[in-house]
Amino acid sequence: MVRLTRLALLLFLLLPRPAGAADIPVDLELVLAVDASSSIDAGEFRLQMEGISAALRHPQVIAAIRGGPVGRIAISLVVWADATLPKEETGWYLVGSAEEAERLANDVYRLRRAVLGGTGIGAGIAFSMRKFERNGFSAPRQTVDVSGDGKETPPRENVLLMPAARAMAISRGVTVNGLAILNEDEDVGEWYRRNVIAGRSAFVMEVADFQDFAIAMVKKLVREIEDRPKIGMAE
Repeated sequence: MVRLTRLALLLFLLLPRPAGAADIPVDLELVLAVDASSSIDAGEFRLQMEGISAALRHPQVIAAIRGGPVGRIAISLVVWADATLPKEETGWYLVGSAEEAERLANDVYRLRRAVLGGTGIGAGIAFSMRKFERNGFSAPRQTVDVSGDGKETPPRENVLLMPAARAMAISRGVTVNGLAILNEDEDVGEWYRRNVIAGRSAFVMEVADFQDFAIAMVKKLVREIEDRPKIGMAE
C-alpha cells in the first residue's frame, strides 16, 4: 500500500502542472527582444523603439490580436547588448484593445537606452525566455521576437551563448523568430536562420536598413500573432 502511494505521488509530480488559478488566458505570450549593442547608434536605437511603437498601434496588428480565440495577448520588451551586462526590461502588458496597445506603445516610445557593449544575443534570448516563468499568463504559444543587426560576438567571460539558448528554446517549446537588419552585415539574415530561430513555424525577416524597420515589424507581428505559415513579405 505504501509502495502504491509513493508511486502515485511520483506519477503526480511528473504530470504537467496546470496553469495557476490566477493565470490570465491569452492567445500568445510575446517578448520583443531588441538589440542595443555598440553597432547600433543612438538614432538607430530610436528607430527601433519608434518602429515597435508604431507597429503596436497599427490597425492590422490590433485586428490580429482581437481576431484570436481569446482576443488578447501578453507582451513584454527586453533590451539586450553585452552578454555580461544586465538587461533592460518592461513588465508584462495585457493587450486586447486599441487602448491597451496605445498604453504599451507610449511606454515603448519613451524607453531610454541603458545598455551598450557586445552582441550577446544568446544571453538576451535566454533572459527573454525566463520571463515566461510565473508571469501570470497562460497561452498555447510563447514567442521571442528578436531583432538585431549583427552576429554574436566572442564573449570575454563564461556566458550563455546562442547554441545553448537555442537548445533551451527547443526544450521549452518556445518559438524564436528573427528580424535581421542588414545595414552592417548582409549575411546576418542567413546567420539568424542557421543559429537563432527555433521552434514551430520559426522564421526570419530581413530589412536593408533601420528605416524599413517599422514596416517589417507590422508584418512580423501580424504573422506571429495570427500564427500564419507565411504572409506576403519574403523571408
